[in-house]
Amino acid sequence: MNPQDPLSQLRDIHLPATGGFWPPAPGWWVLAALVLVVLALVVIALLRRRRRNRWRRQAIRALTDLERKSEPTPAWFTSLNTLLKQAARECHPESQPQALSGNAWVDFLIDTTPEGQSPERHRLEAMVHAAWQPRVQADPGEAIRFARHWLGGQKC
Repeated sequence: MNPQDPLSQLRDIHLPATGGFWPPAPGWWVLAALVLVVLALVVIALLRRRRRNRWRRQAIRALTDLERKSEPTPAWFTSLNTLLKQAARECHPESQPQALSGNAWVDFLIDTTPEGQSPERHRLEAMVHAAWQPRVQADPGEAIRFARHWLGGQKC
């Protein structure tokens, strides 16, 4: 090493130490916050939807119980109509379906039946009127099929 040579006194270039992965850059904090907010909104929306459709799950469960006990008796058809009215009250409270009976109830069921399958009026009338007639003319299986279709298609 020559003391007269100033270039010999220079040291090699040293790169600065790389930063670790922590703490992250501000952009990653913003991204993490956005992901958390979106995740929270999705969870809230799913919980609200689940709570809003609780009546449908309960009605389908009750309908399954009725299906197991199906028999062509006025009491059974009364239970089915009661179940449909409870579900209608949840989904169409402005129409006050719990106060409807007879042909008004049949008209309501026809009007609120989902698209794609319109029930035959005489079969619905037989189902509704079977609740107070001594001899039942309606088929419980057909009534269950209609009720399942009606419940599944209600948009609330």
